Amino acid sequence: MYLKRTDRPILVKDHSGRSIARNDLPPPETKRWVARRKAMVVAAVDGGMLTLQEACELYDLSEEELGQWRDALSKHGLNALRVTAMQRYRKGADT
Repeated sequence: MYLKRTDRPILVKDHSGRSIARNDLPPPETKRWVARRKAMVVAAVDGGMLTLQEACELYDLSEEELGQWRDALSKHGLNALRVTAMQRYRKGADT
């Protein structure tokens, strides 16, 4: 068995500083997006493990949705990725 060689990192750090590998990422058929899973996908894209396009295709996400996850995580932390919190933060930004 041969592994495909890439220039991408094998491990990236998540929001809390823990190392994650590609096999730690949520499965492509994920339907229930909890905050921790969202943060892992953001870390994979930010760390270069996945490209933005790969993540969007793999998880059937729009670039806008993934961008909202990234913004919420960077501005407000993991709790902002909870669905109820995201609605609250969006309402606060609109007013």
